[in-house]
Amino acid sequence: MFMKFLKDTSGSTAIEYSFIAAMTGIIAVGAITLLGGEVGGLHNGVAAQVNAATK
Repeated sequence: MFMKFLKDTSGSTAIEYSFIAAMTGIIAVGAITLLGGEVGGLHNGVAAQVNAATK
């Protein structure tokens, strides 16, 4: 019975997918943190140009 338990791999796929999802989330948060200021500055620059063009 113990050997049958050791050979059972039915839960490994769910664990692998959970690991992939967690790593994707960590990478996304890291990228947003690193690039957030630059994207915000770019957005503010475009908004200022649009405001100046519409006045």
